[in-house]
Amino acid sequence: MRENYDFSKAKKYPYAKLLKKPITIRLNEETVAYFKQLAAESDIPYQTLINLYLRDCASSKKRLKLAWKPDAA
Repeated sequence: MRENYDFSKAKKYPYAKLLKKPITIRLNEETVAYFKQLAAESDIPYQTLINLYLRDCASSKKRLKLAWKPDAA
């Protein structure tokens, strides 16, 4: 192993933007069970399935139709 290395001609990793970012997300048990069942059927990890679904929603700009009702006083 060398004592010093020359990184003056080094380039940034071009695929860094494509890497996944670890986050914490809280999902209800039914949602996780659903994706785990799909994972077992398709032989794809459930976290990958969730990521693919969310990426599809983001790329097609899907929006939830939420209608919040005020609490009755």
